[in-house]
Amino acid sequence: MGRSLRITLTGLFLVVALIFGLTVGRQVFLASDEPVPAPDLSQYNTYVYDQPRELVEFTLINELGKTVTREDLKGRWTFVFVGYTNCPDICPAAMANLRQTNNLLPAELPQPDYLLVSADPEHDTPEKLKAYTGFFGENFHGLTGDLDTLRALAKSVSAVFVHREVDGQLLVDHSGHLALLNPDGKLQALIQPPHKPQELAEAYERIYQWAKVNHPRASGA
Repeated sequence: MGRSLRITLTGLFLVVALIFGLTVGRQVFLASDEPVPAPDLSQYNTYVYDQPRELVEFTLINELGKTVTREDLKGRWTFVFVGYTNCPDICPAAMANLRQTNNLLPAELPQPDYLLVSADPEHDTPEKLKAYTGFFGENFHGLTGDLDTLRALAKSVSAVFVHREVDGQLLVDHSGHLALLNPDGKLQALIQPPHKPQELAEAYERIYQWAKVNHPRASGA
């Protein structure tokens, strides 16, 4: 009887140990499988969304006169800036910083597009956008079209713009931040000024590396 009891107790102990080990192992696996929170990039004036935000649906015209919708922004990373071609200061500086950023990006990273969303569609014709964006590089593009649609798109990247007239001249007050869209065409991050090319490049690389691990489909990896 004593030997049988010892065998029974040993068997029970092994079963309990196995169950405990499987339970702990499952918890460790689930914990390791949880997505890592978005990186804190406050040193780069950048806020990264854990869950990217959907853009509003839209139909606009690009610098080539072709129709562009939300679906056309999928498949690549895109920096978005809301501005206008007659802007005297903020827009040229932002676009120049983006061009420098583009030149700093390592070749192994996905090369993004840069998109100017016009806040002055009355004057920003496709031809004018093409001349303006083409000066900064072949991966710089523009969108123009219906004013209300442009306002809605700007709002979905947390930007606004307001028209006012001074001495018979139209001036446009607009947000100065950049928005970064992931290859799902969703808002992944907002980058506040001042925009320093080296910091923009570093922030983009950090965001991409995080998304590659935690959102591989959306990262384009």
